[in-house]
This record gives sequence, C-alpha cells and structure tokens, in this order.
Amino acid sequence: MPETATALHELTAAQAARLIRAREVSPVDLVQALLARSADIDQRLQAWVRLDAERALAAAHAAEQALVAGAELPALHGVAFGAKDIFDSAGLATSAGFRPFSSRTPSTDAEPLARLKRAGAILLGKMVTTQFAFADPSPTRNPWSAERTPGGSSSGSAAGVAAQLVPLAFGSQTAGSILRPAAFNGVVGFKPTYGRISKRGVFPLAWSLDHVGVLTRSVEDCGLFLSAVAGYDPLDPGSADQPLPSIDLSAEPAPPRLGLAREALQHATPRLREHIMRVAAKFETAGARVEEVSLGEPLDRIIAVHHVIMQTETAAAHCACATAAAADPRGDASQSG
Repeated sequence: MPETATALHELTAAQAARLIRAREVSPVDLVQALLARSADIDQRLQAWVRLDAERALAAAHAAEQALVAGAELPALHGVAFGAKDIFDSAGLATSAGFRPFSSRTPSTDAEPLARLKRAGAILLGKMVTTQFAFADPSPTRNPWSAERTPGGSSSGSAAGVAAQLVPLAFGSQTAGSILRPAAFNGVVGFKPTYGRISKRGVFPLAWSLDHVGVLTRSVEDCGLFLSAVAGYDPLDPGSADQPLPSIDLSAEPAPPRLGLAREALQHATPRLREHIMRVAAKFETAGARVEEVSLGEPLDRIIAVHHVIMQTETAAAHCACATAAAADPRGDASQSG
C-alpha cells in the first residue's frame, strides 16, 4: 500500500479514493475492514447508534463492479462515511438521540447525505448525537481517554473518526457542536459558511444557527467533502444561491491567518490562556500569521443573544416536529420547522 497508512481502516477519505481509483484497494475490502474495526472497539467507544452493514456491503460490491467495468468514477467512489443521527437516511432509522424516535424511519435521504452518495460515498451507519443535538451528554467515550468527554453534540462522529471507524462523518453545529468535539478528539472539524450546505432533511435545532459540516482526519478530506455536498438547494429556505469557489486540493497551501479573540482570552482561565498562547507561538514558528482581534461586543452579550435566538427557535422547531411526529411517527419530522 503506497499511502502512509499501514491498514485499510487508517486511510483518510482522500487516500482511500486514490487507491480505489488506482485499483490498489477494493471498496469491499475497505468496508469490511471498517466494519471489523467497529466490531472490535465500538462496544467500548459507543460511537455508532446503528450500522447498516448489509446495505453498505451491497453498495461496496456495486462500487467494485463499476470499477471493474471501467465506468467513470465520482470523486469519493467506494469511500465509506458515517452520519450523525440527525440526518435522515432512507430506510434506516433516524432518532436524533431521542429514544421514542428509535423506530422513526425516513423514506428519503437528507439532501447533503444524498449528495455525498452521488459522489460515490457509501453510508456505513448512523453515529451518536446528544439528544436533539442539544446539551445532554451522550454515551460515547473519548477514544484517547475513556474518562474524558468526546464533546458534543457531534460526539459519535468525532470519536468514530478519531478511532478510525470511518474516515469522515457528517456533523452539525449550532453552538460549537463540530469544532468542540473535533478539538476534544484531535480531528479536523469543518463548519462552512451558513447556507453553503443544504439542511433539508436534517433534524433542526435552531434554523438560523444550524450548520451542516464534517469531521475528518485531514484538511484535504474537508475539501473533497465540501466539493461534493455544497451548492444551492431551492427547497431549503436557508440555502445560499452562490457558487462555490474552486477548491484546488493540489495547490501549495498559503500560510494560514489565525485570529485570537481578545474577549475570549479575557474569560479563559490562566492555565488555558497560557496553553493557547503556547500553541499560538508554535503556529507562528511554523509560519502562520497570528493576530489578536476583537469580536466587537463583550463575550457575555454575544453568548446571551445567541442563547435567546437558539432557545426561541428550538422551542418553535420542536413544537412543529412534535406535531408532525404525532401525526406520522415514522415519517420525516425533520421537514417541519
């Protein structure tokens, strides 16, 4: 295997896609390796809500046949992924971390999930979320230390990617739910600009704050993901009708510009502030441009306004979803609100 990984489950999405395209790795072998990895450690980790092994293997065999037939292959052909359990998945229960919804089985895929499938990716299963992607802790363990939290609400997605159960997984963020678990688990978390990725078919928390994103083990994988799923969706009122700028994954990366929010630093404990400044110094040594910036408002006010918006929209969204669920308990309640 010419890539840096020594086992199939260690491959990033980009590595797997290249090796599959070169016919050096079989999609079937990749899916089987990830299922075996999950069987080995997920009883302890608890990153998966439910695996869809049979359909994943069937999709992998179909991907293998397309490869043998010399068909034109999409960018993520044969690459497995996981989805946070707030993304509707046709024929596979989507419970949003809420036990009474454990049999809620949508008839269609969420739009971003459908787009990733059209890019050739294979859904391996649904990953643990905190209840309704809100604040209650999940059962998922941090793969680096079982006594520590993996963060939320995209707990299973971040822990599963870190533990190499899957190379990439859908997450969502309303108040740090991608970036926090990414940091806690040592993976790459990407929250794109609001409206860049459709939220249609994703269980809502607060519609003007919800973002669809991804957890991966490389920035390159984030670029592949965004290229596959971004784009205008006329059926999502929050979708941005703006073209996605070209993403050249082969380009030499420019030195990053990193901002340190002055207001956040003022609220940090001395130990945390010291650690942040030490990390910032390492980035500067590596060539990054680090600047202290102002958020323009006191942090307490920003948090208070965010809470009002989120709690108001959450109440409205869940009232609508509860009404829809009562009328059709197995239907697509995420289309409400």
